[in-house]
Amino acid sequence: MSERIHASYWLETPEDPQRAAQTIAGEQSSGTFLALANETDELKQRSGARIERLTVLNDAPVPSLPGKYKEGARFTRCQLELSWSVDNMGVSLPNVMATVAGNLFELQCVSGLRITDLRLPPAFSTAYPGPAFGIEGTRRLAGVASGPLIGTIIKPSVGLSPEQTALEARKLIDGGIDFIKDDELQTDGSHCPFEDRVRAVMREVHAGADRLGRKVMVAFNLTGELDEMKRRHDFVHAQGGTCVMLSLNSVGLVGLRELRRHSMLPIHAHRNGWGYLSRHPALGWDYRAWHKLWRLAGADHLHVNGIANKFSESDAQVVESVRAVTEPLWPHAPMSVMPVFSSGQTGLVAAATYAATGNQDLIFAAGGGIFGHPAGVAAGVGALRQAWDAAVAGVPLQSRAAAQPELQQAMGFW
Repeated sequence: MSERIHASYWLETPEDPQRAAQTIAGEQSSGTFLALANETDELKQRSGARIERLTVLNDAPVPSLPGKYKEGARFTRCQLELSWSVDNMGVSLPNVMATVAGNLFELQCVSGLRITDLRLPPAFSTAYPGPAFGIEGTRRLAGVASGPLIGTIIKPSVGLSPEQTALEARKLIDGGIDFIKDDELQTDGSHCPFEDRVRAVMREVHAGADRLGRKVMVAFNLTGELDEMKRRHDFVHAQGGTCVMLSLNSVGLVGLRELRRHSMLPIHAHRNGWGYLSRHPALGWDYRAWHKLWRLAGADHLHVNGIANKFSESDAQVVESVRAVTEPLWPHAPMSVMPVFSSGQTGLVAAATYAATGNQDLIFAAGGGIFGHPAGVAAGVGALRQAWDAAVAGVPLQSRAAAQPELQQAMGFW
């Protein structure tokens, strides 16, 4: 018997839920809007999507999404699980996405639909080995054996020259930072060409390693066409860099997969654009389902937003994302990936972040939380470390701050 792919959905429908589920299953497998002579019972048994579970939750008087609905319709909300034979699409992540997230959302029988989970059979662990470096490889290359990697983003996002970017990097390196990343808006503009920026920043990284005995990890944003990304990766590697970055929703699954095949460096995967896939609760994806595709395709680091973030996600959503990204995909192939906390992070949320993860295998990236320190960048980095030390020790932040001036000053502006 063929292995099967399972996808779970939150479904809202103006129709009978069973009929709506059958419509979705048919649309995403062997069926269409009318019966065809060659869609035999044998073919449907072999290739049709199966309704594995359909649980009615409640009704709503109005639809969650606009559409063409009959006057007086009631909208039933359900949990739906469908499955498909792998033989339908092969062991292929792009085609899994086309199957579980294709022409479903715009069906007339759908007034709300969200993918809540995705389960793939073990064959995918062979075809897609996942992250090449993950937590262990990242720690080794960054020279950070324990504790969170304290990181930051070069700001302003765009507008700095290569030399100005390198100067900011030098301040951070001398301040004791572990990890620096380009902003997702910064790639290869005329004011800051990619190769010039990499050369300038890596000069500071190497000089810092000579002074401090440790090479800071910098994730250079190489998002672009496939051949550009490979050339940019090779340039970073030749300059002695230890990380590259790309924007997942810009390059797609194939882009990440091909970079993973090519890369000799960890891939820092940024999820910018996540809001248009997830923000409406009745449409799109839960992170639990979505991140699995990118984890399999080869991301070493995955963003999960942050506690008390500046965006729209609640702390509960962030905690659920952390839980999802740190759970093994299979017992035999856990595919370790490092979660990245960012978006308005300060030491005030260190304890909550530690509670959410249960460990320190993470990148904690703060921009203003470092650069805004009145005593400078080094004090900003130091204050974050002190906040994390307090969190791990279970000591209230205010108590720890009484004996540490950097943290005490930071409390005033955080």
